[in-house]
Amino acid sequence: MASMAVAEGMPAAGLVFLGYPLHPPGKPDKVRDEHLYGLTLPMLFLQGTRDPFASPELLEAVVARIGPAATLQWREGGDHSFDVAGLKRSADDVGASLAGPAAAFLRAHG
Repeated sequence: MASMAVAEGMPAAGLVFLGYPLHPPGKPDKVRDEHLYGLTLPMLFLQGTRDPFASPELLEAVVARIGPAATLQWREGGDHSFDVAGLKRSADDVGASLAGPAAAFLRAHG
């Protein structure tokens, strides 16, 4: 939603995506990416490798097409909520694991 608002003119210094919903689960042919290509602000995509909303190969292609403004960081084994099978973590722990990369991105581009 935020990226669509920015594409329509809402001011922003950058975007951090926590599990970008590139396509509906099981429907990689319905990609939601067109509005991203006109954005020139810095973008960070934090994504789980098992997220059913974004197959790795499709998201990597989108980020490559966006160009140097976009950075993609994978969370190995993470699903859309960044839960990893067999690893019990609280929501606070999951959030804390994402805070470091997000904060570093904000410092670098803020």
